[in-house]
Amino acid sequence: MALPSLRSVSLLLGLAAVAACAHSTSTAGGNMSATPPSPDPRVGLKAGLFDAQEATWNLKVVSQTPPSQDFVGYTNSDLAFTGKYAIQGNYHGYQFWDISNPAKPQLELGYVCPASQSDVSVYKNLLFVSGEGLTGRLDCGTEGVPDTVSKERLRGLRIFDISDMAHPKNVGNVQTCRGSHTHSVLVDPKDTDNVYVYISGSAGVRSPEELAGCIAASPEQDSSSALFRIEVIKVPVAHPEQAAIVSSPRIFQDLKPPPEHGEAKQDIAALDSAKAAGAFVISFMGMHHIMDKDDGDSLVAMVMKAHNRAGPPTAQDSAAARDTLPVLVAKMVGPSNTGPTQCHDITVYPEIGLAGGACGGYGLLLDISDPVHPKRIDAVADSNFSYWHSATFNNDGTKLLFSDEWGGGGQPKCRKTDPPQWGADAIFTLANRKLTFDSYYKMLAPQTPQENCVAHNGSLIPIPGRDVMVQAWYQGGISVFDWTDAAHPKEIAFFDRGPVDSTKMASGGSWSVYWYNGVMVSSEISRGLDIFELTPSAYISQNEIEAARSVHRDYLNVQGQQKFVWPPTFALARAYLDQLERNKGLGEGQIQAARKTLADAEKASDTKRQEELTALASELEKEANGAGDAGKVQLAAGAVKDLASSKTASR
Repeated sequence: MALPSLRSVSLLLGLAAVAACAHSTSTAGGNMSATPPSPDPRVGLKAGLFDAQEATWNLKVVSQTPPSQDFVGYTNSDLAFTGKYAIQGNYHGYQFWDISNPAKPQLELGYVCPASQSDVSVYKNLLFVSGEGLTGRLDCGTEGVPDTVSKERLRGLRIFDISDMAHPKNVGNVQTCRGSHTHSVLVDPKDTDNVYVYISGSAGVRSPEELAGCIAASPEQDSSSALFRIEVIKVPVAHPEQAAIVSSPRIFQDLKPPPEHGEAKQDIAALDSAKAAGAFVISFMGMHHIMDKDDGDSLVAMVMKAHNRAGPPTAQDSAAARDTLPVLVAKMVGPSNTGPTQCHDITVYPEIGLAGGACGGYGLLLDISDPVHPKRIDAVADSNFSYWHSATFNNDGTKLLFSDEWGGGGQPKCRKTDPPQWGADAIFTLANRKLTFDSYYKMLAPQTPQENCVAHNGSLIPIPGRDVMVQAWYQGGISVFDWTDAAHPKEIAFFDRGPVDSTKMASGGSWSVYWYNGVMVSSEISRGLDIFELTPSAYISQNEIEAARSVHRDYLNVQGQQKFVWPPTFALARAYLDQLERNKGLGEGQIQAARKTLADAEKASDTKRQEELTALASELEKEANGAGDAGKVQLAAGAVKDLASSKTASR
């Protein structure tokens, strides 16, 4: 959930400091062909901020809403949902969008409260917001925090009461030693009085003069070190003002340095050229970022001030700054001879008692059966991965997908010359609490050197009997793909815009896109809020879409995964039959006969309907024995049986 991770080093140093949406041209529509459009319409799209050319396939663009006035020019970050609202984080605060009419989202509130990166989560009447940068203030002021050490600074978790959506109240703040880059809300089914928030902080350890107990030394030197741990915050739902850190689990202990793949050839050449020209380069974990001139000048000025030097900078000052930079990076990320010292993001799945930790150089599997004391039970590393960024379980918890934010989200990593295994997803099967690698997935449409593009945040789509996901790729757009077959993931829909700027790298693209109650909502970094719908295609039938729409959430935090449960509907039963037809898992005659019985039953009286559905369920159970896909036939039979016994099933 970072944009971009490498630039957070600049935040550590203290160096970082639209009217209406024009209609864009869609260059490709949905079709019923099982072959993706060729040539790929995403290649060569015209650039523009609000008038870029667009390409869609098997999706419908429902709405495109620009940022509200106070948020134009600030980075939109992650999303959470409650009731009819999409809550959009932003480096300048957050916005509440009423999406009850997805074609015309309405702004309920734009709440100005600067902090990077303002990741958001929600539970009942509580809103949680992350803060990590040096400029976030406890009072939500916009003037920043100029002092190196200040009691006015917020680095941690803000808690708001949003009972009145138009008037949020800050009811608590929990300060942490490394801030909160991201967080995950764990709702423990065994403890309804509290929620637990896992904090992933990736900044350098703050001064103990600012927050007592913050120690930057390694655990070997000081057992109270703020490195190599996450923070667990317990929040009493009825008294959020009592929220506090209750444990700091060291889930990274004893991990070795992960393998690295280095940079692509053209990037190495660019780095060498930049160094030869005197630029400063931030490097860690195989990733590199060329500092812009203003940041470089500020670094030199900071070093000169530390040495009580005045006047124009000299070559000696530049050399001293260059020597200081690796020390500052090490202060932020920890020792270089170990594995990661923090997670970037954790996805908790309480119903299966597990969490997936995307932790820089490793993907972790955690046991969260005791929410206060998560334990690492498996760890995987991969030389093709640079920065393990986020995690997604499939619905039944038999697979776990990790994304790689190679380049930190601010670099172009989807060029034609970039290997498809870099900046991609890695899909693992999960059995006996162990992870086994299966395949990679990457959005393969080549993007330009002016487009930041890498795997980022997405969510499952509740299509029954399948593992389908929608995912953001920054300026690579959004991609919908099927990973039911873990060894052969396949793209089945997409949306993309042209670059923000055709002449230089400019910030933009989808930070996150999530399915929520029938639509896919995307947080566009620069362009606002986008909403999409799936359209029927050779890959997804209308019945499957309707079955997905039947799954309703009262709230959604994607990093707090909830199990999908489908209510009994005729669309659900028909969706399974459509899948059996697609994969030839049952004879055509048997499928058509089942469809006819469903159609007749839907029109019949209640008693007749129950009789016909009960008979069909029994027939399908018998046919499963000789079917090509017996498991899917059993799912269809179960859906029909539930339909027969339901008095509230949708017709």
